Amino acid sequence: MRDDGVRRDHLPFHRLSEAGVLALARGDGDGAVVAELLSAERSRRLLLLRALDDELSRAAPPPRRADPVGERPVRYAEAWTLLTRAQRRSPEAFEDVLMSPNTGMWVSLAVRRTRGRAYEEAPCWVVVGHLAALAAAAAARAGLDFSITVPVRGGLVPLPTLGCAVLPDGKAWSTALVTGDEGHLRISGAGGEVEIVPPWDVRVPGWQPRRRLTLGSGERAMTLVLEDLDPYRTFPRSSEPRPLPEPEAELWASLLADAWDMVQRDDPENAEAMRRGLMSLTPAASRERFRPYSSTAGDAFGALTASRPDDVAQLAATLVHEFQHTKLGALMHLEALTVPPPEPPTPEHLLYAPWRDDPRPLGGVLQGIYAFLGVTRFWRAHRQATAPAYAPTAHFEFALWRTQVWSTLNAVRGHEQLTPLGHRVVESLHARCAEWMADEVPAAELRLAQESAEDHLARWRAHHLRPPAAAVDEAVRAWRHGAARPPSSLAAEPSLVPDTEACFLDGAAVLARHRLGDPDGPWRRAAAHHDGDAGEVDGADTADVLLAGGDSAGARAAFVARLTRRGAPVAAWAGLGRALAADPAHRAASRLLLRHPERARALQDALEAATGRRADPVRLAAWLGSGGTATR
Repeated sequence: MRDDGVRRDHLPFHRLSEAGVLALARGDGDGAVVAELLSAERSRRLLLLRALDDELSRAAPPPRRADPVGERPVRYAEAWTLLTRAQRRSPEAFEDVLMSPNTGMWVSLAVRRTRGRAYEEAPCWVVVGHLAALAAAAAARAGLDFSITVPVRGGLVPLPTLGCAVLPDGKAWSTALVTGDEGHLRISGAGGEVEIVPPWDVRVPGWQPRRRLTLGSGERAMTLVLEDLDPYRTFPRSSEPRPLPEPEAELWASLLADAWDMVQRDDPENAEAMRRGLMSLTPAASRERFRPYSSTAGDAFGALTASRPDDVAQLAATLVHEFQHTKLGALMHLEALTVPPPEPPTPEHLLYAPWRDDPRPLGGVLQGIYAFLGVTRFWRAHRQATAPAYAPTAHFEFALWRTQVWSTLNAVRGHEQLTPLGHRVVESLHARCAEWMADEVPAAELRLAQESAEDHLARWRAHHLRPPAAAVDEAVRAWRHGAARPPSSLAAEPSLVPDTEACFLDGAAVLARHRLGDPDGPWRRAAAHHDGDAGEVDGADTADVLLAGGDSAGARAAFVARLTRRGAPVAAWAGLGRALAADPAHRAASRLLLRHPERARALQDALEAATGRRADPVRLAAWLGSGGTATR
């Protein structure tokens, strides 16, 4: 692997077929397209391994103290040699180790570590020494006889794609000797030894095998690893192996089997792609209901991390969502979709993303568009196939994400930072989403989706946008002098000032899901209390719950009470705007608070600073929105 005799300037470039580009640009891509992406990812990993080898070759030999004192050090040259032997003996075993998502994550982080960027607490010799663990796993699978020293993390010895040995070693970082004899493995370290024989998927004392699930059956079956052992299963930082309790693993296996059946039924073309390219799922801690967590990394093609879902449909949508990220990330490894912004991006390079609390650069917005277009596609089909009791939720999800994707696509079309390929992808996605805009959705679910989208944008604006300071000062003077209308300068373009305290801006959508799934459920109890905390939904209070339950008058009173007191939540301006929407006498105020809540927030804060008092929020919004006479 050190000297392949190939001149790098003569290496061929990977190119996607025209059919592959067309499919990916529409948000699709079958198994053949994924095979093209995987081929490019394979080359990328080999190049990263070569880059790591180059960095280690150029670096001075590490001082002895860099290795565990009194133990055999990890020798990188031995690891390279053993990995090469494994590749020659069993190319298939080598490829399985190479194309494991965790290998992609590790080699990327290892290269960065050798160049001075640390993403984990482990010493450099442990990070780079993980190459020896990869070599040991590949050699074992190839049936080689070998002996090599590998890093140990708190008594845990992960062997990628095989499992993890557990030694009685209390040190944070140490080493163990892995010996292979025709597939028989002995892992020897401080205070203990573990022996395992093929097949390595059987649990024995001191050995945690990798969990490999078979979802479905026959030609439509998919193999998926339930990953809980490899330290590079999480991103952007590694994490120590944490074997799942057996009941938890069984629950995940059941949920994934049902979710896979659902994806095959409701999104068959993309199920074919996922069968080829989705390789592992790492369970994460449970989250609040209707706020699941999931993530992927471009360096870990085929892997995703996800919290335990609320139901099977949510998990199916998560699989689709994260695999969309995987496809787009692989495409972006081949050709950029955007011109890179400054690092870190300046405010003028940040945009609104309806699925985030924070402003995002264009590249991040495109990732969200691509992922949620896949989610929209899934719910579009699923709402027609699901049980009647679940249909309202499915209609709502389709309508919400269709609205969010459509508005965001329209916002980024023609953006100056898009590359030619970026323009092509955006236009193709726009055309695809346009096909769905005429699809009928029941009126109640459509209204809830529109209100949820409107609420999120209003909350985001209230948090992150600031009217010109001079215009706010002028408006304060106008209000205090009883002017009939606010100054026109207040309508100037606001500045984007990211608010790091913004969180849970999706409260309206979460409450809508509670209402659809369990109209009289415990989420409503907050309406009977006046402590300002909804309890069931983070970021929501009594006023939000009253509004979600249809009590606009009660919600209005609660929002006014909150906004009249000091320390009022920023998001309450958006809630008041929604509470006023049903009252014809306050349409102008409602419109102002839903479209430009940042003006009301800025003026109220300035009035309080100038006078020590807060204005009546409804009258203030009416003055800002309609130009009527202000009553102080």
